[in-house]
Amino acid sequence: MNKIDKTTPEASGLKRWQDEFETGRKRDALFTTVSSAVVPPMVTQHDLKDWDPEEQLAYPGQFPFTRGVHPSMYRGRLWTMRMFSGFATPEATNQRFKFLLEKGQTGLSVAFDLPTLMGRDSDDPWAEGEVGKCGVSVCSLRDMEVLFDGIEMEKVSTSMTINSPAAILWSFYIAAAEKQGADRRKLRGTIQNDILKEFIAQKEYIFPPKPSMRLQVDTIEFGTNELPEWNTISISGYHIREAGSTAVQELAFTLSDGFAYVEAAIERGLEVDAFAPRLSHFFNAHLDFFEEIAKYRAARRIWAKRMRYKYGAKNPRSWLMRFHTQTAGCSLTAQQPENNIVRTAIQALAGVLGGTQSLHTNSMDETLALPSAKAAKIALRTQQVIASETGVANVIDPLGGSYYVEQLTDRMEAEAEEYFERIDELGGVIPALEQGFQQREISRAAYRHQLELESKGRIVVGINDYIDEEEVIEIPLLKITSEDSERQVNNLKEVQKKRNPNDVKRTLDRLNEAARSDENLMPHFIECAHAYVTLGEMINVLRDVFGEYREAAFF
Repeated sequence: MNKIDKTTPEASGLKRWQDEFETGRKRDALFTTVSSAVVPPMVTQHDLKDWDPEEQLAYPGQFPFTRGVHPSMYRGRLWTMRMFSGFATPEATNQRFKFLLEKGQTGLSVAFDLPTLMGRDSDDPWAEGEVGKCGVSVCSLRDMEVLFDGIEMEKVSTSMTINSPAAILWSFYIAAAEKQGADRRKLRGTIQNDILKEFIAQKEYIFPPKPSMRLQVDTIEFGTNELPEWNTISISGYHIREAGSTAVQELAFTLSDGFAYVEAAIERGLEVDAFAPRLSHFFNAHLDFFEEIAKYRAARRIWAKRMRYKYGAKNPRSWLMRFHTQTAGCSLTAQQPENNIVRTAIQALAGVLGGTQSLHTNSMDETLALPSAKAAKIALRTQQVIASETGVANVIDPLGGSYYVEQLTDRMEAEAEEYFERIDELGGVIPALEQGFQQREISRAAYRHQLELESKGRIVVGINDYIDEEEVIEIPLLKITSEDSERQVNNLKEVQKKRNPNDVKRTLDRLNEAARSDENLMPHFIECAHAYVTLGEMINVLRDVFGEYREAAFF
């Protein structure tokens, strides 16, 4: 009996399926990803032309790391469960940190309020009404000491979401740890410190691009020499995606920013293998399950190839893309907020199947207020259920070899490379953002998505379909009061009253002098921190030297 040839599309039944599909029933729906990319009805081996699993897939822990950065992945160690937390005063946030650690969280992540993010002290007129509202207020070393009171900083890994004033907040952290008796070389954690994405998306910049990049390289250089366990930049796509970008735009703009930091550090004279192993990344986990998984896989592959072949990194650790993931805040809804628990669980699962190293799961009430303790616990429990009950952590890259996932990974890599070429043609990342290129691309994507929602081409449950007309929100919310703000302002005044004014003047004068030279500013920030100089006072010195950035209108 002759064996049937199943290698051709005709013999394998593909042609018959195509004919039946074309004449069969079809839903009236928009078959695209969240990023508006067309989704094929099915992907087969015939769609993976010239696809070599050894070259494009390989094995976990092996170049190009498509399947993960570690050979054992979650069989060896689960991802870090790092819940983003910060509100009101350092005292209140300290209690939340201890609550989360008690409930099984394995790393801390600090959310700062808007004045802190913009380099303003709590008594600044610009800070009025915003102190403690979207995170914790930190004005001086005193606040950082309170924030980590009773928490051994040498033994906990801490992430801080701070950008323009990142070097100063990091100096507060280092000084507070040293006052605990910690060895700075043993401190572990991450400062986000990604100023380029601020110019592109989040807009929380202070200084122009050039001096801002100087501060980034100062932190890379100082961390490389003094804090070998610390990640000095978390190259962030999260806020790019929250601004309305597609998954490919998030991928391309994040990695192009990362390459710009690498090039700036090399230009400073640093060896790539000295600093690259401590670079980390931060991605969004949006709602299109497979698109998000493919994005993470493509990101690892692109980063590995660039670091090895373009920048000449020889240490395999320099090729690794380690990343943190946060579920998509922009996907949460104020209507039917309990639905956000489901959204977050699906997004978190995509992050895990994509091979994340740490994960934050958003709370169901975050469109209404900062998370309540109960909502934060449910979000943490979501991660714990995924880790302990679903079995997905038992197999490394279980979707590897899926025709659809591999085709999507290849497509996203190719489309990201096209963006890299366009950015290079504009002169690089900074010239491109100064011309508004990335901003316009994100704006177009966000507008297209909004049109899809308004036409009901894309359904969001509780927003444009499945609406409860008489819905009443009854979940308890966290309240930030005016008393919290007043308490923080009074704390600041108390610090300023007790400190030595001669030390303040001396350290600020040294900072001013150093800022006007090519000297690394981190030692001066730490010296100022120990003298209880405030964030706003240091920023004002830098503002006098560097100036302030004003974005041109592009639209």
